[in-house]
Amino acid sequence: MSESLARRAAALDAADELAGARKLFALDDAVYLDGNSLGALPAHVPDRIADVVTRQWGQLRIRSWTEGDWWSAPERIGDRIAPLVGAAPGQIVVGDSTSVNVFKAVVGAVRLSGDPARTDVLVDATTFPTDGYIAESAARMTGRRIVPVAPGELAGALGPATAAVLLNHVDYRSGRLHDLPALTAAVHDAGAVAVWDLCHSAGALPVGLDAHGVDLAVGCTYKYLNGGPGSPAYLYVAHRHQAAFDSPLPGWTSHEDPFAMSPAYAAADGAVRGRVGTPDILSMLALEAALDVWDGVAIETVRAKSLALTDFFLECVAAYVPDGAVTSLTPAAHAERGSQVALRCADAPRVMDELIARGVIGDLRRPDVLRFGFTPLYVGFADAERAARVLGEVLEG
Repeated sequence: MSESLARRAAALDAADELAGARKLFALDDAVYLDGNSLGALPAHVPDRIADVVTRQWGQLRIRSWTEGDWWSAPERIGDRIAPLVGAAPGQIVVGDSTSVNVFKAVVGAVRLSGDPARTDVLVDATTFPTDGYIAESAARMTGRRIVPVAPGELAGALGPATAAVLLNHVDYRSGRLHDLPALTAAVHDAGAVAVWDLCHSAGALPVGLDAHGVDLAVGCTYKYLNGGPGSPAYLYVAHRHQAAFDSPLPGWTSHEDPFAMSPAYAAADGAVRGRVGTPDILSMLALEAALDVWDGVAIETVRAKSLALTDFFLECVAAYVPDGAVTSLTPAAHAERGSQVALRCADAPRVMDELIARGVIGDLRRPDVLRFGFTPLYVGFADAERAARVLGEVLEG
């Protein structure tokens, strides 16, 4: 069985049109399946950042804000992310953390709703904890109440009291892909504003922000976009909302005339009003360099490989792992699956420690979930086969 699966993996890798992208990353002999937490380092980024530090900061110094075009980086890099999430230029600004952008988006969404009778902010009950914390605080600060709702029950919870809804495109724990087009339409039918968290979908699958009429969205860049630890997040504000978007964090860099240093705030036009303070240039330009790996890559091709990889991994798990030792939490249906596989497993902390010791790098969600992220630009089918085989050996032991 193992020889047959290994041969199939080799054949699939040989036919993979994305296989050549792997050489663009700094990788070793380990199977790296944790790109849904921290993407691998694109190999050219260190040299690019060395130039930013030694020449731009070290020699040009303050002149780099203009000569190095540091000032426009948040919008310029946003326009590079835009095609990966299905957005036209001029709608994404890069900067701050995901948490800060969630706060901007939720408060901004409530303000866009514009109706004090809309008293409820609905939030995905299964969300990553910080999204829930931020949404609850934003609701409290805007005089609304927070209402946790499972995504599958959203339609029944929407109504004339709903101001805004915050949802995750892909569940961080299980890898379940939620139906962004249908849920966005349902939110709009209720007269509310839809905010989406794209942290586990951007760079892994098509999103279609413009095509599906999403109002506001946020996402991180250190997972499938490989921007580096703590790399800046981004905020999407649809063109139709930009004139009315009222950020709760007005800063000098989002002022219409930032260098006038006026005591009165006047928001800039466009997505720029999502900016707050001075951009984190070192992390910002590392992200910009990292995005080079996407040149010439279609997100639809990435999605096709992602589904093939996760299908093959689950097949290998079924072949190698003792019956009953793991249970997949990730939906089998392609329409409901992101780019990770989550397996429930007894003694999961020990199992993951042993996997890592044997060169298979996944991660753990306590108490009992093993997560394996499949980043199609650098994960291959032989990686999937090896990971499942080693998991079987650990569980047999």
